Amino acid sequence: YKQHSDILESMIIKLYSKGVTTREIADLIEKMYGSHYSPAQESNISKQMIPKVEDYHKRKQSDKVFWVYLIATYLPLRRETFG
Repeated sequence: YKQHSDILESMIIKLYSKGVTTREIADLIEKMYGSHYSPAQESNISKQMIPKVEDYHKRKQSDKVFWVYLIATYLPLRRETFG
């Protein structure tokens, strides 16, 4: 049970870091594994990500920063055939 629980918690953290809501995660886990996690439980598990996010924001920036600008124009064209 412990290993199964660890795998589910790891999956919850990965899904949450991808932007999936806690309610969506709870529904997915229940459909896939038959395990029910309430949105509150999902939220508590996903709070483990907070220190990692804070560390990411506090990381030291490199002296060299590269910027890429992309400018694109989209022109929809319709092809007409004359018969």
